[in-house]
Amino acid sequence: MKNLNVMIVGVGGQGTLLASRVLGAAMIASGQDVKVSEVHGMSQRGGSVVTYVRAGEKVYSPVINQGEADLILAFEQLEAARWLSFMKPTGKMIVNTQQMDPMPVVTGVAQYPEGVLEAIAAAGADVKAVDALKLAMEAGSVKAVNVVLIGVMAKQTDIPKEVWLDAVRSTVPAKFLEMNLKAFEAGWSAE
Repeated sequence: MKNLNVMIVGVGGQGTLLASRVLGAAMIASGQDVKVSEVHGMSQRGGSVVTYVRAGEKVYSPVINQGEADLILAFEQLEAARWLSFMKPTGKMIVNTQQMDPMPVVTGVAQYPEGVLEAIAAAGADVKAVDALKLAMEAGSVKAVNVVLIGVMAKQTDIPKEVWLDAVRSTVPAKFLEMNLKAFEAGWSAE
């Protein structure tokens, strides 16, 4: 298998780190060498968070440079736009349609830009937009957005569904497992 470069991007508190652990577990279970690098930044204050996950027969570095990401899993629209330059021309982007106001918007200094997803698509990106927040709420919690997005992404891979479900089971705490399995199924089934 050729290397697969995935970036998981979002805002602190959205569960990007758990998503990277589920992704890593599924890749390892499918027999791939996996390297993960988590960049926290100002994650505790709602700042940008990015995680690099690289998988393949042999991976030497977890870092993904501009133009190298096969897939970007974006938990928020502005974060999708922020990291677009890291996607390969043949790459894909899965974007949660949720908008989380950055501090300049919260303080009233700026407005959240309109047409972010349209601008990303106009730049030539292959974008799949998903209302992961709505699906997570239907599964039982707004905190399950991360696993909804993993479900959407999992459907795009050749890794069997059961491997993904086992990765969720081995990564998510038992008290939240049922809800997260529902969230994964909602993402897997998303149109």
